[in-house]
Amino acid sequence: MDFREASPFDSHYGLEIDEATDEVVTARVPVREHVLQPVGLVHGGVHASIAEALASVGTNVGVNGDGKIGLGQSNNSSFLRPITEGTIHAVARRRHRGRTTWIWDVEMTDDAGRLCAMSRVTIAVRDL
Repeated sequence: MDFREASPFDSHYGLEIDEATDEVVTARVPVREHVLQPVGLVHGGVHASIAEALASVGTNVGVNGDGKIGLGQSNNSSFLRPITEGTIHAVARRRHRGRTTWIWDVEMTDDAGRLCAMSRVTIAVRDL
């Protein structure tokens, strides 16, 4: 399995992974009509999905070689500024690498580099 590629679900909303290591994962999502709420803002679920995807990818890059898999356990997302067009830019940084859990902080910005959403994601590490 190549965890550096977007899953079918993540591909549906347009996730494009640029870099994936066990410390940092970067990606982007072009804003298209199907990711918007009826009022024209990117849906919060898209931001939460981006965060969980990046944290999962980074964890799996780090643990898959040891016969382990990373699975989402907790996702706490805060929405600070709306995005209505352009591209969502995301950076996930690992904050904790434990035996059974990894914790990631994910920041999402707009094309102007303004912080629009942030998430803390906990990934459970289990046997494959």
